[in-house]
Amino acid sequence: MANIGGTITTNFGDIRVEFYPQDAPKTVENFKGLAKRGFYNGLIFHRIVPGFVIQGGDPNTRNVNNKSKWGTGGPGWNIKAEFNKNKHLRGALSMARSQDPDSAGSQFFIVLKDSNFLDGLYTVFGRVTHGMDNVVDKIASLKTDSADAPIDAEQAKLINVTVSDGY
Repeated sequence: MANIGGTITTNFGDIRVEFYPQDAPKTVENFKGLAKRGFYNGLIFHRIVPGFVIQGGDPNTRNVNNKSKWGTGGPGWNIKAEFNKNKHLRGALSMARSQDPDSAGSQFFIVLKDSNFLDGLYTVFGRVTHGMDNVVDKIASLKTDSADAPIDAEQAKLINVTVSDGY
C-alpha cells in the first residue's frame, strides 16, 4: 500500500505526516476529507503545552477575538474512536476529544514527548515524518496565555493542509 500522507504548512515551515489507514481507517478518511475541503486552512494550533502537545483543528480559531470558544469547535459531527496499537510517542498524530471516547471530530494533536498514559484513550492515526525539530518544536515554544493559547495567534497558524495518497 502506498504511503498516505499530508503536509501542514506553517509560518515556521512544513510539517509532513504519514497516516495509518490500516489502524484508523475512518479517522484517516475524516482528516483527509476535511483537509481536501480546506477546512483546516487558516486555523490555529490553539493549545500549546510545552513538553506535551500542540493541538489544532478547531474552526472557532478563525475568530482570534473569541479565544474563550477555542477548543470547543468541530466539523458538526463526531467519529467513533479507533484505539489501536500505535503509541503516543514523540511525533504521534492523534485525535483530540471530550470526555466521550467517540467525540472526536476535527481537532488533533501532535505529541511533543512520549506520553504513554494516552495510549488506548485517544486515536493515533499517523505520525510526523519531517519537521518535528525545526517546525513543531518552534510552535511549541511560542508564548502562551493562562489557557495554553498562543499570544501571537498568527505564529501558530495552519496556513494550508494538504493530503495525498502517496508521495
